[in-house]
Order: sequence, then structure tokens, then C-alpha cells
Amino acid sequence: MTITDFEKIHIKEAQMLGLANYNEEKANAAALPELEQFPDLEPFASNGLGVAAFEGERMIGYLCCYSPRNHAFGSQAKGVFSPIQAHGAVKENRGIIYQRMYQAAAQKWVEHNIAYHSIALYAHDCQAQNAMFTYGFGRRCVDAVRAMESIPCRPSQGIVYAEMSSGMSDKVRQLRLMLAEHMGKSPCFMCSVMNNFEQSLAEKEMGDNKIFVAEDAGKVIAFVEVSDEAETFAATETEDMCNICSAFCLPEYRGRDIYQNLLNYMINQMKNEGYNRLGVDYESFNPTANAFWPKYFTEYTHSVVRRIDECAMHD
Repeated sequence: MTITDFEKIHIKEAQMLGLANYNEEKANAAALPELEQFPDLEPFASNGLGVAAFEGERMIGYLCCYSPRNHAFGSQAKGVFSPIQAHGAVKENRGIIYQRMYQAAAQKWVEHNIAYHSIALYAHDCQAQNAMFTYGFGRRCVDAVRAMESIPCRPSQGIVYAEMSSGMSDKVRQLRLMLAEHMGKSPCFMCSVMNNFEQSLAEKEMGDNKIFVAEDAGKVIAFVEVSDEAETFAATETEDMCNICSAFCLPEYRGRDIYQNLLNYMINQMKNEGYNRLGVDYESFNPTANAFWPKYFTEYTHSVVRRIDECAMHD
């Protein structure tokens, strides 16, 4: 096996390999859309941070990433992210291929003082995940998908479901704050600085995402926010797919199928608008989300993260 820099001359072969890996995952997640064309990989060839693996003249794998960004995950460190389209490998000896590629790519990344390494792997690719777990990664995020079909559940008496109007943003604001507080607690520890939270809140309230709410006697007890955009190329490039980007239910109303009914209300509305697929992304270390979403959605990516010790960084 030979590891080289990923260059523009490798793009076409890498796209074929990436598409084969996508179709392999689609066999386990049927709601994923068909891809007629794989995304352009030119940006990954231009930043000099990717690698490719060969046996003779045959490409057997590639591993690239976006250009680094500062303050990854709210830290003081630089980080890189390898999205699902930015890597792939043949099935035979895939784990070893990923380990060899990561070893070469990580050398480059650390030489650029990049301490956070994040890679989105296919959820059903055990070889790739085990390879990364062996090399010190841990799972952080999940992407999941389902057909735009109703969820079987009990009816909820006395609860009103509606799409939120522009004048109702203040009724959802408190739930957003409670969601941020929940994410800041153990075991998530995704703490929000209040100034950043207020800015994010203002942007959300001025945005054009759709928000659906459940109300009990006029009190908003749960909401789900839906966007046309998502975290993965399969969703963002498919017009008939939308993505849940925020969700919360008051704890005292959980376990009564209220949230399932809220999702069904949203699903019916979005289906009438021509959407056929629904996605959601969440942190795997969020126990509430990790217990709820897999019941109704099929996972198709697991993003894993590794933090390199500061002693390895270059001056």
C-alpha cells in the first residue's frame, strides 16, 4: 500500500469510490436519496491536507478534509472536519486502509497545529469506525433519516398542534433557553456563552425556518424546527428532503406521545409541500436525543472526533 497526497488527478477515481461507499450505506438506510452524481472534490484537492491510498495504480482509498477553522467546538484549538464525501475506501481491508490514511493525514494536520480531528463515517461501516476508535476517536454526532411517513403513536387529548406564526417567537424562546441549558449539563458539556446564545437566538428568530409547536391551554410545551439545509451532502443537494435542526419538549410532558404527534403534524404539513424525506442530526452523547431519535429514524452517519494533546503541536 502506497500513501500519497490527494491531488486533482485523483478526483474522478475518488468520486467513483465515494459513490460506491454511499450506495453501500444506502442499502442499510433505504430512505437516503439516489445519487446520480457525486459531489465535486476539487476543494479537497486544493488545500493540500488530503491523502490517497493505492495498490499499484489502483486507488483503494482517500481521506481529505475541509480547510481548518479556529475555535473548534468552542475551544482555543484549530480543527478540521472530513465530511462523508471527503473519504472512502474499498471494502477489503478497509479498516487497515483507513488507519494508514489517517496516520498520514494526521501527520499533516498536526504539522499545521490542528488539534481537533473530526470525521463523518457511515453508520453501518463497522470497519472504518473500529479503525478510528482504535486510533483514539470517540463518537460525537449522528445523522439519521426516515421517509416522510407518520409515526405510529397514541392520540394526545387536549393538545393543540400548529405551525408557529411570526408573532409567536417569544413563546418558543424559553424552550430554546432550556434546550441550551440541557446541552450545557453532563454528559454533553456543550456550554453556550450567553452573548453567543443571544446572537444565535436573534438569527434563528429572524430566519425562515419552519417551526411547529404543541400547546396545552395556550402554553407552548414543545417545538420542532425544520430547515431545507442539513449537515450532509445527501440532504443538502436533494430538494425533497428537509432536516430537523432544533427540537425540545418540556420534561413533564414526555412519555405521553405528545412529541410523536407533533412530529406527525409537521410530517403531514411538509409532505403536502412536496417533501418525501426527513433528516435529523444530534449529539450521540445527549442521552435524551440518543434515546428518542433512533426509534423513528435510521442512522446513516456517525461523526467521530479526536483531540490531539498540546504537547504534539508545533511552534
